[in-house]
Amino acid sequence: MTYTVNCSILLTELPLLERPAAAKKAGFDAVEFWWPFSTSTPSDADLQAFESAITDAGVQLTGLNFNAGDMPGGDRGLVSWPERQEDFRANVPVVVGIGERLGCKAFNALYGNRIDGVSPEEQDAVAVENLAFAADAVAAIGGTVLLEPVSGADRYPLLTAQDALNVISKTGKSNIKFLADFYHLAVNGDDVPQVIENHAKDFGHIQIADAPGRGAPGSGNLPLGEWIARSRELGYEGPIGLEYKAAQDEAFTWTIREHASR
Repeated sequence: MTYTVNCSILLTELPLLERPAAAKKAGFDAVEFWWPFSTSTPSDADLQAFESAITDAGVQLTGLNFNAGDMPGGDRGLVSWPERQEDFRANVPVVVGIGERLGCKAFNALYGNRIDGVSPEEQDAVAVENLAFAADAVAAIGGTVLLEPVSGADRYPLLTAQDALNVISKTGKSNIKFLADFYHLAVNGDDVPQVIENHAKDFGHIQIADAPGRGAPGSGNLPLGEWIARSRELGYEGPIGLEYKAAQDEAFTWTIREHASR
């Protein structure tokens, strides 16, 4: 399982619940998702439909986001949003339940944008509390909470690897790990090779897209194959999340895929 297909950004020509089967048909045995529901606490029927789409396709769910709010509307997470703390915490046991039933152990918690009328210090304190709460909850199933820098969101405060690592260190939880999204790091101007040298063995997950454009590997100028190989040499053993934008008919034709087993 070298690659896992992010079915929230790829295969979008298809209805969401048809994408796991399409990923399997394309030759992959693992998928990951952003939060696939409009609410933190979806109905049992909606949960069953989502989980059945994955199990019926014969793929493994390797990653799932906590509810991050209205992503198309510009939200980028609830973790640091004081008014949504109860909403975030209500979402946590739902996420744990999905993870337990599907054998998923990696859960991405988007930090959240800066909010008008709330000090950064207050938001950061709420974030640490919420991350610790989530980490304790997923620990019951051997899970890990992931935290990542994000690009393209002006009010999102985690831009570099060090920004995320500083937050993680404040939680005191060993099962909160850094999500190294090479695209976001590169676009934000971080020194990706140095991040890999310093932290690859401790990465909780890797995601990739090329830059500029957030397209498939080879569509831009990032040395993604080299970065993946070096991360492996330094101890990263998990899957590589494919989190880029591409049309379905050309989404998986890139060259470096040929040099790694799926």
